[in-house]
Amino acid sequence: MRIGLVGKPNVGKSTYFSAATLAKVDIANYPFCTIEANVGVAFLAAPQTCPCKDLRERLESDGRLEPVSQDDPRQGSICEPRTGTCVAHIRLVPTFLVDVAGLVPGASEGRGRGNAFLSDLANCDALIQVVDAAGLTDIEGNPIAAVDDVEASLKEETAFLTAELDSWIHSILDDGWSRGSRRVQAEGEKGLTTFLHERFTGLGANLSHVLQALDGFRNQWGDIDTPWMWPEERVHSLAFYLRQQLFPIHIAANKADSAKGTPWDAIQANGMIQPTMADMELALRRADSSGMISYSPGSDTFEIVDESKLNPAQINALSSMKEKLAQSGGTGVAELLSRVLFDALDHVVVYPVADETAWKDGEGRILPDAFVVPNGIEAKALAYKVHSDLGDGFIKAVDGRTRRIVGSEHECGDNDVIKIHAKS
Repeated sequence: MRIGLVGKPNVGKSTYFSAATLAKVDIANYPFCTIEANVGVAFLAAPQTCPCKDLRERLESDGRLEPVSQDDPRQGSICEPRTGTCVAHIRLVPTFLVDVAGLVPGASEGRGRGNAFLSDLANCDALIQVVDAAGLTDIEGNPIAAVDDVEASLKEETAFLTAELDSWIHSILDDGWSRGSRRVQAEGEKGLTTFLHERFTGLGANLSHVLQALDGFRNQWGDIDTPWMWPEERVHSLAFYLRQQLFPIHIAANKADSAKGTPWDAIQANGMIQPTMADMELALRRADSSGMISYSPGSDTFEIVDESKLNPAQINALSSMKEKLAQSGGTGVAELLSRVLFDALDHVVVYPVADETAWKDGEGRILPDAFVVPNGIEAKALAYKVHSDLGDGFIKAVDGRTRRIVGSEHECGDNDVIKIHAKS
């Protein structure tokens, strides 16, 4: 999965990216600091506790494992993740995060990075628009003292991204509209559905996207009868409904700790809206990496490891952050990513194993792999994600929790442990 970060320059987009991935990227106070898209991996907490907790309880009850000791650095976790970590049975799983170069009005007409920017967005499964909730930048991302009306500024900031996407989709529609209209004349409404599906497959469109867009369009305009006679306004309206389906936009109301009130409440979006504090998240993640504090992304608190090693300025800064963190319930950075991945995109975490009893792989490692997959993925499709040979030779699967044998069409759910049997 690829989640794209987009927004005008200087709103903290690259800071958000760096905080989520701990990747080293340029973070500067000028437009187009990010010239090309940066791609990194963000590790997010799985929605449910790692299955290694259930395995530990089973092993303890059988007398094959001692109870967890108070000084255990992993606080009871016994899995061996190949990627990510697991502490206190909180399993961190990966997702790709894309920091797309700064957007400016007129991108659909070639301004800024133009179509290169739009192409980067098309390769993402979901978009998060990072906006300036403190109102410290103008519409093009230039620093200012403060805007007069933050709510109006946020509405303008979110509207210009959707307007650029609408214009881009409209241009794609317009380019082949005469051919699409001829298909409607020959095939009726089915011809329009087929034309739109084919036209926007490159942007990730499936038949469901197209049908839902046409439903919304029909609610506004009535029957789809003679598209070859539609005025430009009507074609642009179809682009609007297609954009809503293809690019649901979630909002990170960044710099929330510097905002007055909750101006993000005025934003209208067809996705989630979350106040965030990317600067603080980045500072906390770096302090944790240096061993100064113990902090888990998404937490509303942290612990100082050894206060005697800190100077007064560091202690004051950490105390201030701890207070703000408690008041806000967290920085919102990891929370928004998790909500987008697991709720909006409806993905789950599944654990494929080679041994359905011990939950180990072929090399004896406990639950080494955690796959982020669409909810309800069929067992055979999961097998292909593990390895193409497993998919080609699929015989059956076994539910590691119930030991029940399941077939190729068995739908996997969140936190499932699955053993795939395949011809060698």
